[in-house]
Amino acid sequence: VQLQASGGGSVQAGGSLRLSCAAPGRTFSTYAMGWFRQAPGKEREFVAHISWSGGNTYYADSVKGRFTISRDNAKNTMYLQMNSLKPEDTAVYYCAARTGRSSIYTGASYGYWGQGTLVTVSS
Repeated sequence: VQLQASGGGSVQAGGSLRLSCAAPGRTFSTYAMGWFRQAPGKEREFVAHISWSGGNTYYADSVKGRFTISRDNAKNTMYLQMNSLKPEDTAVYYCAARTGRSSIYTGASYGYWGQGTLVTVSS
């Protein structure tokens, strides 16, 4: 599965961005998906997860209430709507497809990764 993340950019604190993750091919709808991020000098961390149908979503406490994960299986695309952005949200954001059975909160559970898209939030 090839994943292509896009939509990153620079925004001021309080602003919004929407990230997209395109996955050309017929198998996209069979995968649960996730977003992770890695800030400079920090470890990669879980942001959000969505089940294959879109019926179940999970968020990191740090983004709950501000970010919304969604997917459109007809378009083979997943989204991350990010509102009320903070400088601490600055990171490279990665989309990933879950292939394993370990915790959805760990990167090890995801076997396919996009190339990452940079989000910079200025104060």
